[in-house]
Amino acid sequence: MSDGGAPLRVVAWSDYLCPWCANASVRLASLERDLAGAIEIEWRSFLLRPHPRPPARTPLEAAERRAHFRRYTQGWARAAAEPDAAELRPWSDEEDGEPPSHSMPPHLVARAARRIDRAGFARLHEALFRAYFAEHRDTTDAATLRDLWVRAGLPATRFEESLRPGLRAEVVADHRAALAIGATAVPAVALGDDDVAVVGAQPLAVYRRWIERALARRGAGAAGARPASG
Repeated sequence: MSDGGAPLRVVAWSDYLCPWCANASVRLASLERDLAGAIEIEWRSFLLRPHPRPPARTPLEAAERRAHFRRYTQGWARAAAEPDAAELRPWSDEEDGEPPSHSMPPHLVARAARRIDRAGFARLHEALFRAYFAEHRDTTDAATLRDLWVRAGLPATRFEESLRPGLRAEVVADHRAALAIGATAVPAVALGDDDVAVVGAQPLAVYRRWIERALARRGAGAAGARPASG
């Protein structure tokens, strides 16, 4: 569908701990494939949980936190029931694993991957959602993140690049840029350099209609700008 020009940039703010962001990721990835080079998704970071919680002070408090988290995940069922949804499985009481502590670590790893290889980033991006929501892995655990990195086909020797101090500032800058245009929740999607974002996981058909209309306007504008022949 591309006319040979630069693809339309679709800027998407997201958090790897957000079930609705997982759904938006599935839908936008589908459109990126279907529209065959006409669009390019630029994933940006949003920090729903910027900092880890302090450690539990007692075993009872730790148990209460685990129980509260498992109750929270029951709410994923609503997102999972939508068409074109990601795989979202609530955590059961029988599972012993710990949930991710905060938003930052998976964003740092994803940011490092994007610098190395776009295809590798895309695989890791998908794997980070799947690891948390379907496999119930702690995506703030360094060993888990390293495993996902390698499985995404990224060079094992370059995993440490995710620890570079400058990456944290870039992630925070992404988050602040979202707030600056009024996007206080995610997923949030903007087209090109628009300073207005659509917030909330939209149905695939809505994303498609919105983006295809933008492409049509872009094509009409380009045609109108061409010099007349003769």
